[in-house]
Amino acid sequence: MLQTPTATDPAILSVKDLHVGFDMRQGMLNVLHGVGFELHRNRTTAIVGESGSGKSVSARAILNMVPRPGIISGGQILFRPKADEETILTSLDPRGKEIRKIRGGRIGMIFQEPMSSLSPVHTIGNQIVEAIRLHRKVANKEARVIAREILEQVEIPRAERALDQYAFEFSGGMRQRAMIAMALSCHPDVLIADEPTTALDVTTQAEILDLMGRLQRELRMAIMFITHDMGVVAEIADDVVVMEKGHVVERGETHALFSRQSHPYTEKLLGAVKRLDQPADAKVGPEPDAPDILSVVDLKLHFHKRAGFLQRITETTKAVDGVCFNLRMGEALGIVGESGSGKTTVGRCVARVYEPTDGSISYRGADLVAAEKEELKRYRKQIRMIFQDPFASLNPRMTVKQIIAEPMIAYGDAKTQDLEERVASLLSEVGLDPGMMERYPHAFSGGQRQRIVVARAIALEPKLVIADEPTSALDVSIRTQVLDLLLRLQAEMGLSFIFISHDMAVIRYFCDRVAVMYQGKIVEIGETEQIITDPQHPYTKALLSSVPISDPSQRGTRQRHRYVENA
Repeated sequence: MLQTPTATDPAILSVKDLHVGFDMRQGMLNVLHGVGFELHRNRTTAIVGESGSGKSVSARAILNMVPRPGIISGGQILFRPKADEETILTSLDPRGKEIRKIRGGRIGMIFQEPMSSLSPVHTIGNQIVEAIRLHRKVANKEARVIAREILEQVEIPRAERALDQYAFEFSGGMRQRAMIAMALSCHPDVLIADEPTTALDVTTQAEILDLMGRLQRELRMAIMFITHDMGVVAEIADDVVVMEKGHVVERGETHALFSRQSHPYTEKLLGAVKRLDQPADAKVGPEPDAPDILSVVDLKLHFHKRAGFLQRITETTKAVDGVCFNLRMGEALGIVGESGSGKTTVGRCVARVYEPTDGSISYRGADLVAAEKEELKRYRKQIRMIFQDPFASLNPRMTVKQIIAEPMIAYGDAKTQDLEERVASLLSEVGLDPGMMERYPHAFSGGQRQRIVVARAIALEPKLVIADEPTSALDVSIRTQVLDLLLRLQAEMGLSFIFISHDMAVIRYFCDRVAVMYQGKIVEIGETEQIITDPQHPYTKALLSSVPISDPSQRGTRQRHRYVENA
């Protein structure tokens, strides 16, 4: 059995007084200010902080690949894979052969979004084979054998077949496993994982974290794990480095840092996590005699795959298969489940973005499934959506004023002379300065962009808001701010919510009831506290057992349930 080293053992990688800046027209914009930390074999060092704190820039600096016009303006990064071998990474030519041998070879990297990192036009096998042959002197046939073995190692089923598949044929979790396989194909000494589980549901995240831990023990790697999820930090990290605005404000061993923080910023991060462990104090809830605003009965949406000259149906995917629920006025109903469970599809059926195959959707007594185009337009004014990715859902060529005013113009809900005043009022309502309305989306942070999306959603004074993973891409402290904003708007405007999420802590904080979905069906529905404290369905138990606990002293004490249908 391998012995876990302590942080006093020689570091395999040392970052000393690192400075990085971006050479802009207005002058040098410094983003890292004297950053320093160490990585050790068989230990995981978590780099935590909000968006813009410098976490990812630090990772890219290690690989000497800071994006232009960024430059490493000071400090050293020492790489010591062996006692008698030392390389100063910051002294190497960013385009030279020496650093290219180290990138992807001695130091591997897993990126946050696998679809943007994997080629859509090359098979998974070809991409892994290319990485292997770039760093190891092996023939193409032998490299393919190694690629298959590494896919088996990361537990991708039917590895031989998977080699010839493309990234779009994989699920999110499978794509992340393929990224890990590529990063590990050359047996790196150091693995840098940049938010590798942020976009994954909790069960897939748990599997990926278990996988990385096992592979770390087998290969004795040092892992640098970049995240803003303090629950994940508590589960996997040996050491923690806390960053704020390009500075390291605190660092230490995980158990010590969680039990006692010396910096207010660390207290703020952990305080936000603790808030999400309980229902919000400001949770609104429906009136006891509140009527239903929405009733969904036996909702189905099936996607058919057709082939051949006659376009016969060869395969049917039951994305939603007989879903039933009701929503009361002023209530927040959470819908949770793994990726592919059908939760987003249900939301889009209610908004009539998708045409249901069967079933009924009754909104305030009106049948939305049977509604004609003009009637639907009237109802869509009252049913609005908030999407997961605020940057993707905002037109980058429109100003904030144009974005928020667009639905009001489309529905003839405001006169031209009143628009600016209405937009200013909406920005103030969501906690933004009205003076920002002439700016474009790229000039805002993730949390600010999500506030703009919320302002657009409430511009027409809706009665029902469908929020599809509205906080999953946000830092934990920003997440609570956006949730508190939605709770305040719910109280002031009498809003009802369908809140789609894979984060059980967010659901507990925000929602009155929760419906748990699995493979297109609701397997359990009830009051949020009852579902979380006393789940009845085996799948709900599996889902809850995969949620990271934000307490390192509880690490390894909880039994993780696995759900296999009909098992």
